Amino acid sequence: MHLVILNHYAGSPEHGMEYRPYYMAREWRRAGHDVTIVAASESHLRTSGVRVKSAVTEQSIDGVRYVWLRTPKYRGNGAGRVMNIAAFVAQGVRYARAILGGRRADFVIASSTYPLDILAARRIASLSGAELIFEVHDLWPLSPMELGGMKASNPFIVVMQWAENLAYRSASKVVSLLPNTLEHMRAHGMESKKFLHIPNGVDREAWKNSRAPIPAEHANVLRRLKDKGHFIVGYAGSHGLANSLETVLDAAPLLEGYPATFVLVGQGPDRDALTAIASARGLKNVIFLPAVNRAAVPQLLTLFDAAYLGWRRQPLYRFGISPNKLIDYMMAGVPVIHGVAAANDPVAEADCGYSIPPEDPRSLAEAVVRMFDLPASERRKMGERGRQFILKNQTYDVLAQRFLNGISEVIKEK
Repeated sequence: MHLVILNHYAGSPEHGMEYRPYYMAREWRRAGHDVTIVAASESHLRTSGVRVKSAVTEQSIDGVRYVWLRTPKYRGNGAGRVMNIAAFVAQGVRYARAILGGRRADFVIASSTYPLDILAARRIASLSGAELIFEVHDLWPLSPMELGGMKASNPFIVVMQWAENLAYRSASKVVSLLPNTLEHMRAHGMESKKFLHIPNGVDREAWKNSRAPIPAEHANVLRRLKDKGHFIVGYAGSHGLANSLETVLDAAPLLEGYPATFVLVGQGPDRDALTAIASARGLKNVIFLPAVNRAAVPQLLTLFDAAYLGWRRQPLYRFGISPNKLIDYMMAGVPVIHGVAAANDPVAEADCGYSIPPEDPRSLAEAVVRMFDLPASERRKMGERGRQFILKNQTYDVLAQRFLNGISEVIKEK
């Protein structure tokens, strides 16, 4: 079979995030299928830029055919990003035949954070007589409405709502990364039988082969804490509004005199403000360290006694969560303290840590004490349950097969 994945922000090991399209494509290639990934030349997620020679540039990465569509540069979430989105969709429609490369596609998958790319995917699918699949990462336009306060009457929202409704009606299958979106999708025109839940995952091989050492600065700090007998509660990821790291700063004073230290590793828009607050409060049990290379994350996580992930109270989480960060924690076999109120909770499901109310410093402090008081052998068992849960349910070899089985039902039904 030939599968075409249209994902505006798709990346690769060469370019950086977003990795999901690459990992899915690689697994399908190993199963004997041909895969084309169509992506924009400009993305705020990638760490390395894409070199394009013309409006359409082809590249082969690990046997996967990439088609880069030239789009304008942008910064932030303003008019520049809107122009970038519009250019990608327009180029996808215009160069649909070039994207196919003279071949017929069996499945065309519109996989992005906004629904407007369904227009390009529909055009590509119509040229091939292919089945159209719509993969939903984020619920648009609901997300910018609930998170950004945009009104339903905003022209941008009106267009996105039209595109979302069109996608649900047009697609043969609708794949959702979140588990609890069925009723929302039905309310916008989707038949229930189209629904398929495929969460985010982890690459089994990348974890097995990732043995990159952590920086000396990090190693020295963590070794010094271990030598003092401190219990290390770690966080590794972006320091942004959604990550509820203020809860850590509020919980830290409640643990003063207790041999526990929070170690926050990463960068992000709120890092400077968080470090300033910690300094002003004189918090000696909170340490900030720079971000580490992706390849060093597995080694870093093994040095935590427990890992923390917190969320804000957010109505959107009624549809569920599928965070890569949590998958990494669980894959590392480290027990997790999870501050969450959502439709699903992988930590509770896997029994691999403690789930607590979000944005609750006292509950966080109490969970740290409870985790510390457990025998080390019990913490290891707890972490191992998380690792086995991911290996069974959320590695990309498993997810890619589930995805393919799910969309192949369309052909069987005809």
